[in-house]
Amino acid sequence: MKARGELLWGADAQGGAPYVFQDPMDPNRLIGFEVDLAEAIAGKLGVRARPVLGPWDSLLELLARGDFDVALNGIEVAEEKKRVCDLSRPYYTAAERLTVRRGDARAPHSLAQVKGRPVGTLPGSLAERILRREGALVKTYEGGQDEIYADLKLGRTDAVLLDEPITRYYGAIDPELEVVPGTFGEVRYAVAVRKGEEELRRAIDTALEELRREGTLRTLYERWGLWNAETAELLGDPNPSPRGVPEQYEAWRASVGKIPPFLERVRERYPSTLMLFARGALMTLGVSLLSMALAVVAGVVLAVTRVYGPGPLRWLAMAYIEVVRGTPLLVQLTLVYFGLPQLGLSLEPLTAGVLTLGLNYAAAEAENYRAGLSSVPAGQHEAAKVLGLSRWQTLRHVVMPQAVRVSLPPMTNDFIALLKDSSLVSLVTLTELTRTYLNLANAMRDHLGLGLLVALIYLLIGLPFAHLARTVEARLGRHLKGVAR
Repeated sequence: MKARGELLWGADAQGGAPYVFQDPMDPNRLIGFEVDLAEAIAGKLGVRARPVLGPWDSLLELLARGDFDVALNGIEVAEEKKRVCDLSRPYYTAAERLTVRRGDARAPHSLAQVKGRPVGTLPGSLAERILRREGALVKTYEGGQDEIYADLKLGRTDAVLLDEPITRYYGAIDPELEVVPGTFGEVRYAVAVRKGEEELRRAIDTALEELRREGTLRTLYERWGLWNAETAELLGDPNPSPRGVPEQYEAWRASVGKIPPFLERVRERYPSTLMLFARGALMTLGVSLLSMALAVVAGVVLAVTRVYGPGPLRWLAMAYIEVVRGTPLLVQLTLVYFGLPQLGLSLEPLTAGVLTLGLNYAAAEAENYRAGLSSVPAGQHEAAKVLGLSRWQTLRHVVMPQAVRVSLPPMTNDFIALLKDSSLVSLVTLTELTRTYLNLANAMRDHLGLGLLVALIYLLIGLPFAHLARTVEARLGRHLKGVAR
């Protein structure tokens, strides 16, 4: 860390305010109270803070892999967390708050009333553990916090139980919802450090103590409207009442409290997102092209082996195809990225993503090519043999051109599917197009408009390749007709 002059800290911008999120008024900027906190801690350590984005429920696994130095994103102080990482001293504490639909006479107003009722929360959180203990029908959300409260408004759940910062930024500002008086538990946040990094953990504890003593932590929390009695007690501050105007909280309310009309968003907001979408699209396209190139090469080898290879190799090719097609891509990516390091092989995120996607799609490509090879009549093989062509010459000059024409349409479909499946690489800290959309949609509370925009971008990426495939298919058809004549 000192050598590179940076503190790499893991977080999930998809979760939303007030932790780590894209600025709704300037989406190219990452803001949040934990962004400010990370920069303050890094300043005390004499380095710069640089965020590394990944899924919230995988941050500790990514930390253990060494993808960043610390995880700082609402990491709860809990025994199960301590088993996989070390935790700093707590830097913030808050109550668990229950939110219901305003005017709903059947809404639960106590923990005793959530039994058997659908209640929304985040996976792996203290709120989830409380709800399961109370017998609620827990509905967890992998996406952003906005989705949890949106489902509550739509009547898909009867209540939401979440930490007070989330409740303040999403539940309390919505006129259709109301926060039930009282608290339903207390959560504390800490910085997560890899096991064995005692020196770094002590340095962070020292930094947090200095920030507490200087009053920096209090000022930071007040700016975001998060100062409360629980945190005042945690930090030993005798004054639990907030001072001044929480300017960051008020800025958030002003920017997302009422979403502007669609045409106004198109003119004023969406242009500022285009650079982020362009970067996400380039990542999606790069990963997809590299993965498809690997899939094509490996697929050809598998198909030829399965059709023309000796018995043992045919069996191995078939076994590979069936195993890969029969297991989920997400499981395969998790095994490659998190499982292989346990065997001493740790791959870079881009390498892991391309390798997993490529080898997965190779199984589908192999079946496409096998179908193409099988479509060539046996008589053509016999004619080539009579003409004195070797097996390789027959394959190259007679079989392959016809097989490619048959295989091209499903191959194009596979590439379009691969473009969409590339969204899974966000698991390995790569921010591609879908992840960019989710981060922005949760920050700007605009899933519909931004969703239409990202769908258009995916369409524009895929159309040229579909057109190219049709052109190649037509040329191959003309070439084969010419050869036949």
